[in-house]
Amino acid sequence: MHLKVTLLGTGTSYGVPMIGCECEVCRSTDPRDRRLRTSALIDLPAADPSNDGRHSSAVATAVRRVLIDTSSDLRAQALTHDIRRLDAILFTHSHADHILGLDEVRRFNRLQKEAIPCYSDARTRADLQRTFAYIFDKGTPKGGGLPKIILNEIVGPFSLGAIDIVPVPIMHGARPILGFRIGSFAYLTDCSTIPDSSWPLLEGVHTLVLDALRDRPHTTHFSVAEAVKAAERIGAVRTYFTHISHELGHQVTSARLPRGVELAYDGLVLEIEN
Repeated sequence: MHLKVTLLGTGTSYGVPMIGCECEVCRSTDPRDRRLRTSALIDLPAADPSNDGRHSSAVATAVRRVLIDTSSDLRAQALTHDIRRLDAILFTHSHADHILGLDEVRRFNRLQKEAIPCYSDARTRADLQRTFAYIFDKGTPKGGGLPKIILNEIVGPFSLGAIDIVPVPIMHGARPILGFRIGSFAYLTDCSTIPDSSWPLLEGVHTLVLDALRDRPHTTHFSVAEAVKAAERIGAVRTYFTHISHELGHQVTSARLPRGVELAYDGLVLEIEN
């Protein structure tokens, strides 16, 4: 199974450069230091009609492009990467930088002429219904002005297209959120702790995208040192740090990281063979 993962954004909730900041990273001319809000696009293999039937439905077979989080910068990300179709959306959690691009789904609805299924934990589903109440309010005038989505609650592993999605519970400070594993690839953003019960779900991961906000400790995100320690325990061949603040310049930070570990950057494409 071959996956292509494009990191659409690798920045913290402020983005980099930050508004009104004159630090070295915010003024950097290195394009890898320009970071939109964190999200990723996964291109999946087509379902094999000769498989055991788990992916045999027409809907499942059609799932080819999966977005992780509708970041605040989704419109810019879609234009930059010429994204014209989304078959499903996975949500890690419901903080503003991870959901406020949801209204951009309207354009994909019009292009595809269909609603887009979304998957999240129960709390995120409730938060989406509250934050975007107008979408679900029967009194809202209907038409092209409303995103058309189908909310699905994640209660365990599930299938999309030709692949199985394994939710990985992680902690974002005191809040439980979700990371995701697909084959030998795992995506864990906004992570400050990996619970004991989740470590077995990460065994055998070869390519890892992991939260690393800055060098200084933070209450809701891994520091670089904490992320390095977690990456060593997981033992992936390749690890890329994401959700990066303006305190970490790409070149100087990557140069001091252990072998096989580096900062991710916007537009990074990961080709993954499972």
